[in-house]
Amino acid sequence: MAIANFAITGSTQAIYTSSGSNAITTIIVCNPTGATVNLTMYAVPASPGTPGDATNVIVFQLPIPAGDTVSFDQEKMVLSAGDSIQAKGNGLVSTVSTLPV
Repeated sequence: MAIANFAITGSTQAIYTSSGSNAITTIIVCNPTGATVNLTMYAVPASPGTPGDATNVIVFQLPIPAGDTVSFDQEKMVLSAGDSIQAKGNGLVSTVSTLPV
């Protein structure tokens, strides 16, 4: 199992990019700020490589209160090489846990 940690900003950016066939087992997002921050997350295929938009959104403006943590672990997602999970939410931090498949 591998983990990747990433600070999420107000701009959409990759918090995890697969280097092969990997299953995402858990995504944990924490809000260490002093205010509620909205999280938006996308599952973006390597091809055509469209940045996060309405066609690949998986979480849309989920409010995460100050000091709270959200865990996405009910469903697994398998990514191919170059596929990514992208997110925005100024001040949030993420941990993505993966397994090679």
